[in-house]
Amino acid sequence: MVNAFRVAAMVAIILIAGAAGPLKAAAEPVVVRIELGQQRMTVRGGGVRYIWPVSTARRGMVTPLGSYRPNAMVRWHRSTLYRGAPMPHSIFFTGNYAIHGTTEIGRLGSRASHGCVRLHPANARRLFELVGDAGRSNTRIEVVR
Repeated sequence: MVNAFRVAAMVAIILIAGAAGPLKAAAEPVVVRIELGQQRMTVRGGGVRYIWPVSTARRGMVTPLGSYRPNAMVRWHRSTLYRGAPMPHSIFFTGNYAIHGTTEIGRLGSRASHGCVRLHPANARRLFELVGDAGRSNTRIEVVR
């Protein structure tokens, strides 16, 4: 009788655990490295590696150097500082600075922004998905000279 009770209890636990869904493996960290001198971004994580051209701060503006974690993600954002400029797939990393898609794809690879890191919209969407899958706390953004 005791053994039957234990078996029934174990089956109930297995069924309850199964109803909650399979356990999800921890996501691989995402590292985003932005090289201002090269105007490029290297992304590693989720089993992939990408190298994309970017546009960062033009002369007289600043893209802040340092190591950051994303502090906010907004799928469709418009700038509150620059006349509602579109900023699709924004990943904010410090203050008002973000990595985001741009409509000015012809300027990628050269300094053109007020300080944000601009990407091709398809690349911004892919990065947004990678960071979303890994989690903000599992993502590091490095901005170097």
